[in-house]
Amino acid sequence: MTIKQQLEKFLESPAFGVVGASTNRHKFGNKVLRCYLQHGRTAVPVNPNETEIEGVASVATIGDLPAEVKSISMITPPAVTAQLVPLAIAKGIQNIWMQPGAEHPDAVALCREAGVNVIADGSCLLVVLGYSDH
Repeated sequence: MTIKQQLEKFLESPAFGVVGASTNRHKFGNKVLRCYLQHGRTAVPVNPNETEIEGVASVATIGDLPAEVKSISMITPPAVTAQLVPLAIAKGIQNIWMQPGAEHPDAVALCREAGVNVIADGSCLLVVLGYSDH
């Protein structure tokens, strides 16, 4: 698949998980969540320390995501990405977008082995969808 096809497949999901979502509006974990919401998409924040982010109920773990979430954005340190990708694969997540700075080579390899559509080429959701910091 070309990166364009990978992005299209990722964006076909009925809902999106935002792993590393943050209540801090200056952090990318918050901006990615707001970007989905700005585009009228259903997004579920994943943060073990919060019950709600930007008015959206959050879940503690990837395993707690609703079944309609087929795609997740990861805004996590690379070591955390490597720990969480196996959980996402076990959950049946079909598309994983490692935002710039979240990529881990072992996690990327694991996705490819499992047949998961992985985006880890430096593409940023905020650029692809378009994001306004208002």
